[in-house]
Amino acid sequence: MNFTKMHGCGNDYIYIDCTSGNLKGADGKPLNTSGLAVKLSDRHFGIGGDGIILIKRGKSADFEMEMYNADGSRSQMCGNGIRCVAKYVYDAGYTKGREFSIESMGAVKHIQITSGNPGDKICCARVDMGKPILQAEKIPVNVQSLQLYSETGHVIQHPLSIGGKDYKITCVSMGNPHAVVFIDKKPADFPVCEIGPLFENHAFFPERTNTEFAYVQDRRTIFMRVWERGTGETLACGTGTCATVVAAILNGLVDAGEKITVHLLGGDLEIEWSGNENDSVFMTGPAEKVFTGEVEI
Repeated sequence: MNFTKMHGCGNDYIYIDCTSGNLKGADGKPLNTSGLAVKLSDRHFGIGGDGIILIKRGKSADFEMEMYNADGSRSQMCGNGIRCVAKYVYDAGYTKGREFSIESMGAVKHIQITSGNPGDKICCARVDMGKPILQAEKIPVNVQSLQLYSETGHVIQHPLSIGGKDYKITCVSMGNPHAVVFIDKKPADFPVCEIGPLFENHAFFPERTNTEFAYVQDRRTIFMRVWERGTGETLACGTGTCATVVAAILNGLVDAGEKITVHLLGGDLEIEWSGNENDSVFMTGPAEKVFTGEVEI
């Protein structure tokens, strides 16, 4: 099977071109994509990555991405992954337009190529990530266990005890659930790998959660590390970066309507949101091809 390894800010996935049809084994039967994700994502016994993404022709959009985490679980959306899909289909000549759409589990995102001249291979894209979901039951969180439930139905600075320590979380969905925790120093030394799994599997999150640990340096700059459900700590998370900026605006820590730079372990992303929950969040960032290859499955 042919594959392409790509990453956005170090958030790396194995991309498989399925534009000509679904994956099938030598016997002609469909492959177990969850099992394939586990096998290929292993950094010692496979190709290595945060998961796999199948690139398909879309039904409700120009293209479709079908994404699986490293543990084989299906994921709704990946901001870094969708930029890489955009680069792949543009560089491959599957589209000549510099604006097109990509769907994932029914959600359609609109892409704008922002770098290079027409016909050049691209390295940067701007994505309309859609409206942030702020209603507790839609994120989802366990509404029955909410001790402080605001009149708006939003979960902002909600106290949650994790590992014997109290944290305050702001919850946002960008098509997948996020719990954002603001800390008082840069997260370089924060025990993400120790605390992250406790957040992910807490009963407060019925579908598990991604967790962002963020330090706001100034009104336009944030430092962040992320624990992704089904994968673990990654070098970047596009939806998590969007959720973090939304949470920072809701908490009055950064300015709405401005371009907010978020520094991640793997690079920088630029996020814009008006502060109105009826408006989309926009994300701009890089997409890079690492190598292509052939793997025996």
